[in-house]
Amino acid sequence: MNKIILTLLVVTTFCFTAYAQNEKRMQTLNEVLIVYFSATHTTAKVAHMIANITGGTLYEITPQRIYTSEDLDWNNKMSRSSIEMKNPAARPTLHGTKLNISGYNVIFIGYPIWWNQAPRIVNTFIESYSLEGKILVPFATSGGSGIANSVKELRNAYPKLKWKDGKLLNTVNRNAIQNWVNDVIKSNDL
Repeated sequence: MNKIILTLLVVTTFCFTAYAQNEKRMQTLNEVLIVYFSATHTTAKVAHMIANITGGTLYEITPQRIYTSEDLDWNNKMSRSSIEMKNPAARPTLHGTKLNISGYNVIFIGYPIWWNQAPRIVNTFIESYSLEGKILVPFATSGGSGIANSVKELRNAYPKLKWKDGKLLNTVNRNAIQNWVNDVIKSNDL
């Protein structure tokens, strides 16, 4: 009889601990911000899915001057995006109201891959806010490049920030994004 009671106590304690950890993770999800830049709405679709899954706040990084299809022509060395990406110091101006990020501890940052990097406007966003102490989770979309170099470049540019590994989310479904978000939230440093 004592073994049954002991077993029940162990199981109850385990369940309570698991519940408490899940509650902490759910609290973390309530403090999630999803910021994204999307010139052609591809990254926007993924950002909206992440926001829907996490219940987080969605914020679009909007340039003062919207990119046209001519601006995005990577074959034209004189296109706006080509010129910006050749210049590591380029910082396109942001449009819109400044965001209060003090209540967020996890920030997903989404962008398309341009020239194997994050577009310079992502740097503008990062440099416009105090992100120290926040957990930054990059995600990207791309027509042919991976995300690894862009994350490496962001880590090198902002070494004092706490970066998670990024994820390329091109043709993924809601379940795949849900699994990735769960893995991010379950990690030990959240």
